[in-house]
Amino acid sequence: MESPKLTIRRVDLTTTQRLEASGVHPLLARLWAARGITQTKDVQLEWPAMLAPGTLTHAAQAAQLLADAIAANKKMLIVADYDCDGATACAVGLRALRAMGADVDYLVPNRFETGYGLSPAVVDLALLHHAGKPDLIITVDNGIASVEGVAEANAQGIGVIVTDHHLPGQTLPDALAIVNPNQVGCGFPSKNLAGVGVIFYLMLALRAELRTRGVYPENGGPRLDALADLVALGTVADVVKLDPNNRLLVTRGLDRMRRGLMQPGIRALFAVSARNPQAASGFDLGFALGPRINAAGRLADMGLGIRCLTTDDDTQALELARELDTINRERRQIEGVMKEQALAATEQIQAGKIGASVCVFHPDWHQGVVGLVASRLKEKFFRPTLAFAPAGDDELRGSGRSIPDVHLRDVLDLVSKRHPGLIRKFGGHAMAAGLTLGRDDFEQFSPAFEQAVIELTGRKSFEPLIETDGSLEQGFFNAQVAVMLEQEVWGAGFAAPLFLDDFMVRSQKLVGEKHLKLLLERGHQRFDAIWFNRVDSLPEFVKVAYRLDQNVWNGRITVQLVVEYAEAA
Repeated sequence: MESPKLTIRRVDLTTTQRLEASGVHPLLARLWAARGITQTKDVQLEWPAMLAPGTLTHAAQAAQLLADAIAANKKMLIVADYDCDGATACAVGLRALRAMGADVDYLVPNRFETGYGLSPAVVDLALLHHAGKPDLIITVDNGIASVEGVAEANAQGIGVIVTDHHLPGQTLPDALAIVNPNQVGCGFPSKNLAGVGVIFYLMLALRAELRTRGVYPENGGPRLDALADLVALGTVADVVKLDPNNRLLVTRGLDRMRRGLMQPGIRALFAVSARNPQAASGFDLGFALGPRINAAGRLADMGLGIRCLTTDDDTQALELARELDTINRERRQIEGVMKEQALAATEQIQAGKIGASVCVFHPDWHQGVVGLVASRLKEKFFRPTLAFAPAGDDELRGSGRSIPDVHLRDVLDLVSKRHPGLIRKFGGHAMAAGLTLGRDDFEQFSPAFEQAVIELTGRKSFEPLIETDGSLEQGFFNAQVAVMLEQEVWGAGFAAPLFLDDFMVRSQKLVGEKHLKLLLERGHQRFDAIWFNRVDSLPEFVKVAYRLDQNVWNGRITVQLVVEYAEAA
């Protein structure tokens, strides 16, 4: 493998000075300017700055349909996706609709039985639902591709409202309304809402409609900002781009968590994750709470996660969170074994014998975890990666993750055109995709995938890049700055600060048998540092890409450097 290339983000000095002059901390001004922030209105993260629902196509129409259904006491059924975004979206819909008087329940497909989205098989389950046949189905985080499922629902006399954020295909489902910022013609300024964000906006539109009808007085009705913790969790966990509007939604949710105002299930997830909600961060949501919800959909039944997020009983929430934690531990064990097997299968890559892609399969793998394995291999080898597992019915289920240089869905589309019938089903976007093959077609597919990557990109290898913010000013190496940075919302499309400086290694030792503990010196300052999952020692002089972190011990906060990469200086 090639060593990563270290780069520094470009910063417009005029923009930095303008932000600093408006009262922004000098370091934040520099970091924000490097991430495209040009004016303070892009960092106004209070509710009044949120984009209004009015420009979200079909939101008003869908709100009218929901208001009519509530008035007629019709049965509604939310059909959710089986990941954290889908679970939080379902919880937002259930809590908000019930607060506004709706007769509503939910159904979440099982990834191993009915697959993704509102399929005809899911409609059959809806007809047999314990709450009775629904009059209206509301999809959350799915439905834009459910042409056959919506047609089946219509045939059964069930209306459908689709709320989704995925890219639409050439044919749209024949739904009563489609609320999706990515549908053609939608003027909503942010195309990056997660599924939970879309249903949250629809609930805002519904409350406005009920106010118009006199059901609630002006500015009356349920406090939907109480659902911001759910919106924040789903938004971060789905790794959507954190544009200004999404950062606002996440900030408001984190603020409620830090003040102790959250659903019992989220409080319980913090507890079983051993994380402190008073210092809640995007990292907690993406790497502690989100995976525990996702684990239910990967290995068991996402209904467990939805029940955790919708119960108002603290004791029950904690019991459910503990179950989710147990499932997540099992998921980590399975993933660990699969990753080792995948690495063994990719020895050729480590020897530099193949080029543009990674494509792996094992007959004993779990289809619910292949996406995570693909993600780990993509990070290690910096290549578009697909991992496959048996899926029954003589099929293989694959999940892929990609790099910025390669649009994964376009690659799969090219394979399907070059080799008609080889891929039975596929979908996704630039950075992630899923597909189904016949059990005996992997050997043919793997070189076809490799060739399509080369054809689309014109390249047989890819140089990994680590984008940094350059040197950190000496005066900012302190715990106060570390706390300030941690309070900000960082994530997809708004990367957390990563600094780059030269240090002398004063001491180094292995802790926990797998982490490198360091004492680094720069100028006349010395800093504790740690490089997680690193066992090889470093030379005396190093160039280090690192994050500024706070280390809390016995109530005392000190600064710590978390090393992401280092090389000889």
